[in-house]
Amino acid sequence: MKKKEEVRKTQIMKAAYNAVSELGYDNVTLQHIADNAGVSKGVVHYYFNSKQNILLELLESITNQIYRYELEAIDKHQTAIEKLKAYLDAVFISPQKNRKFYSVYLDFLAQANGNEDYKRINMNFYENCWGIGKEIIELGKKEGVFRQESDTLTNAKMMRALIDGSLIQWLTCNEEELHQFYKDSCINSILNLLQYSKE
Repeated sequence: MKKKEEVRKTQIMKAAYNAVSELGYDNVTLQHIADNAGVSKGVVHYYFNSKQNILLELLESITNQIYRYELEAIDKHQTAIEKLKAYLDAVFISPQKNRKFYSVYLDFLAQANGNEDYKRINMNFYENCWGIGKEIIELGKKEGVFRQESDTLTNAKMMRALIDGSLIQWLTCNEEELHQFYKDSCINSILNLLQYSKE
């Protein structure tokens, strides 16, 4: 694809993200996306066959971007604890960005039961997240800061469950100022899961 076309396609994808965050998955139309992008509906149709086609590519794009961002964040650090904190910093990026992403993401999850493509993309995203967790946990075991007898994959899954659960609960509370509280509580819960008891 030519660079100009790539730029236009990215513009439409960003517009779709904004439209879904504002209107919701079920309510958004191709016209809403076109208006948000500042282009005609025909231009949107040139790049995407349908609303479903746009939103499918959007889900894959944003989950891949988030994974790469989180992976780059932990790669800048050396120890397991540093990597874990960097991971949480990357996930709890800001109240505004977290609210926008999770509002859109939860809308997509509501469609997943009847859509095998959404299920596939979501599972790929979680497998990537579990991979980040496994890397941190395995390093922590080598350093002697995490429990040796614990199952790495199980704890990696629980790590992401604590992260997403914390952010979803924060989102539903609708109290932006609690964002830091949920972040701090999340990392403490993860450390309690992974570290030796202090008794």
